[in-house]
Amino acid sequence: MKWFTILALAIAIGLATAASPFASSSPDGLERVAGDDGFAARAEHRAAPLLDYGSDSRVATGVAGFAGTLLVFAFGAGVARVVRP
Repeated sequence: MKWFTILALAIAIGLATAASPFASSSPDGLERVAGDDGFAARAEHRAAPLLDYGSDSRVATGVAGFAGTLLVFAFGAGVARVVRP
């Protein structure tokens, strides 16, 4: 089970880091509605520490994918340890 977890985490990190820079730049549903209804200008981006990371947004997206994958894995591992009998 240990090797499966390590392999799954490595694959997830690899995909998140390598594929996330190629994600669509089109707005999602909430951003589209905010733009259509005119309240997008009042939005605050407080939870974007890697926004405009250096001069290359692809690097920032890859780093964010890497960090997000690690955070989700750590959260899931913590929940599993608490719930496991």
